[in-house]
Amino acid sequence: MNETILLIGHGSRDAAGNREIEEFARTLRARQPDWNVQACFIEFATPLVDEGLARSGGRVIVVPLILNAAGHVKMEIPEHIEAARARHPWTEFIYAPHLGACDSILAILKRRLHAAMRALDVPDPTTTGVILLGRGSSDRMANGEVAKMARWLQEESDHELVDVAFTGITYPRLERVVQRQVWCGMTQIVVLPYYLFAGTLIGRIKRQVEHLEMQYPRIRFARGDYFGSEEEIFQLVEHRVRAACAGINPALMPCDGCKVRALAAEHGHGHRHDDRDHRHPLHPAHAEEAHVS
Repeated sequence: MNETILLIGHGSRDAAGNREIEEFARTLRARQPDWNVQACFIEFATPLVDEGLARSGGRVIVVPLILNAAGHVKMEIPEHIEAARARHPWTEFIYAPHLGACDSILAILKRRLHAAMRALDVPDPTTTGVILLGRGSSDRMANGEVAKMARWLQEESDHELVDVAFTGITYPRLERVVQRQVWCGMTQIVVLPYYLFAGTLIGRIKRQVEHLEMQYPRIRFARGDYFGSEEEIFQLVEHRVRAACAGINPALMPCDGCKVRALAAEHGHGHRHDDRDHRHPLHPAHAEEAHVS
């Protein structure tokens, strides 16, 4: 069968982040030489989604390289897929789930936390606060996935404080959470970015931590790295592709043809890149969790 695996990254104004997605696609091709792996972007880089979806005949497995299901996953990508179906009626488009909050992501976070603790010379975890720093969205379920991973991380560590902060859209922000942890007596603080690839916000996080080090000279800070091309991310993508090809649990496909999305469009609540119109709490597919053993 003429089949394409189409990876959709967000895209960044920082060219380095876009190159990382392209490199991820190249590595996946090497890992799976029988797969026709292509990459495209939602914004800020080419090819854009519509060009990526321009396939005549065969089957396209659409895999969002996105951690949380906010507006891009629930609204924008499905809209592009619907338009592609109309333009290419002889092509089958299958929408796989986003990466999601799962054990594979937890394994990466635990590894990042252990590395940060080693960088701090392995201090007492009960006096070392942890802050999981996400992108932030007006979609409460997307923010909830970050909070879920923070709780899981606390359950599997000896840290008494594992908090959540966001770089934009919603609150609390990093500075406020650091202030709270200092009030609670933390003498070290680990900041773990909940990000997949490089981008302008990764640079902003680095600068924010540097400013916090100057603001709190008595507190030792460690900053983890974004996830990048970790083995678990490749395994998640491979799992998503195989499940989609086998037709396993199609209910996990987020909002593909969702009535709630159509209702939102009818009332003028379409996609906006600041995520402010992405409230979408009722679709049952959103409540499901994806676990890869």
